[in-house]
Amino acid sequence: MIDVQHWLSALPPVAVYLIVAGVIGVESMGVPLPGEIVLVSSALLAAAGVVEPQWVATAAAFGAIVGDSIGYAVGRRGGRPLLARLGRRFPKHLGPAHLARAEQSFARHGVWAVFFGRFVALLRILAGPLAGALHVPYRRFLLANAAGGLVWAFGTTYLLYSVGRAAEHWLKDISWAGLVLAVLAGLGSTWWLRRRARRLEPVSAGDGPDATGASEPVGAGTER
Repeated sequence: MIDVQHWLSALPPVAVYLIVAGVIGVESMGVPLPGEIVLVSSALLAAAGVVEPQWVATAAAFGAIVGDSIGYAVGRRGGRPLLARLGRRFPKHLGPAHLARAEQSFARHGVWAVFFGRFVALLRILAGPLAGALHVPYRRFLLANAAGGLVWAFGTTYLLYSVGRAAEHWLKDISWAGLVLAVLAGLGSTWWLRRRARRLEPVSAGDGPDATGASEPVGAGTER
């Protein structure tokens, strides 16, 4: 991550915003890219005054929402054969076991898997294509997608920005107690979000659909 941050710091701010939006957007389409690393690195650059936090967050949210929507359209058109091809192309990230876990999360939690999936690496990549392949109604998907993208992008950016700025200020004043409190607050909020997100994952292999990953399409019988 330090290498990514160093590389981004050599670019003009506009290029950083475009890279944030592009990497997160492509990741959200279903291609395994380090979207979260790019966002974290850019947020830390914002804390150092290199870029503006509001534009980092806006770029990340835009990439997440648009990328997920494109992934949804591709998944809707390509269906499960597309997901199988992605699994063969990226077996370490999107293999049959990963797809089965993601599909179980959708079967259990519906569109909430899209919202909280933004905080889980696996679902962050698969949410759009999988929702399309499972024929989740687009209006419901878009609402959860937009809400998750905004909370994830602005929450992550401003959390890291605030902690970074506080650390710089308190280190200058040698206020170690304040620094520790700021770091604990940041870690606590991140832990809470990830704990909620992990509840989307199946408790055991016997839960949810069978081992083939087959399940009744989410939203079947509902209005599209």
